[in-house]
Amino acid sequence: MSAAMKTFLDCIPCFLKQALDACRMAGDDEQMHARVLRKVLHEACRLSFDRSPPEMGTRIHRIIRKETGNPDPYLEVKQHFNGFILGLLPGLRKRVEAAADPFETAVRLAIAGNIIDFALADVLSEEFVSETIEDTLVRPLSINHLESLRAAVDSASSILYLADNAGEIALDKLLLERLPRGKTTLVVRGSPVINDATRDDAAAVGIGDLAEVMDNGTDVPGTILDRCPEEFRKVFSEADLVISKGQGNYETLSGEQREIFHLFKAKCPVISRDVGCDVGQVVVLRRKNARTMPA
Repeated sequence: MSAAMKTFLDCIPCFLKQALDACRMAGDDEQMHARVLRKVLHEACRLSFDRSPPEMGTRIHRIIRKETGNPDPYLEVKQHFNGFILGLLPGLRKRVEAAADPFETAVRLAIAGNIIDFALADVLSEEFVSETIEDTLVRPLSINHLESLRAAVDSASSILYLADNAGEIALDKLLLERLPRGKTTLVVRGSPVINDATRDDAAAVGIGDLAEVMDNGTDVPGTILDRCPEEFRKVFSEADLVISKGQGNYETLSGEQREIFHLFKAKCPVISRDVGCDVGQVVVLRRKNARTMPA
């Protein structure tokens, strides 16, 4: 197994907050909230810190779905932000087409959508998302491997695009429109977890018009290859280019022994330290080899 990003002590309070936020989203029963938190604390005690944070995220949200009886507690917010971003797309598409560098603008907008992340925030306003879009269009790229990405797109015969969140997936369309037709496959989660995108979200925003859609066969808020079915692992290994959206995919794939382009906003101190940038920065990172784990 490759060395993905490990879990740090700073992740533990974030796990607990994420669990409580999700419980409150699923219902008002405080006894249920307490029951879930006790089970999450028990799981946290058993967690190996050598595993990636999405490993714990998977356990947390399985507990929440079981205890609440709700198979998709985030369904309403996913549908809301899919619709909200779809409403913005015509205007944003015009800005891409009018930009001095349409490809860079499309990349920036795809990254801007990464702020629609309910693993880190229990409430997101449309105003905040709109402000983030505008900021991301002008903010310098903290890690800037954009030209390498551009060259890789131009030379690739097959592209695997790993999606992250609902809502965000609608902004991904602006970048998918700049990728070669007939050569791109977009990957979503195999079943609901947090507000990560599934096949339903891909269909809701019309991704099928731009790329083949497949799922990774898991409910992990990331991409843990040894849990994915053989069909997906084969596509992953054979793709000329892998574009990975979001922190969860970064956390789980950053040790893979192949070139991957990671596109995301650095939204927490742990990720920021790991990639070497400040919180809030915009990242286009080309990672070529497996990480060297810190002692």
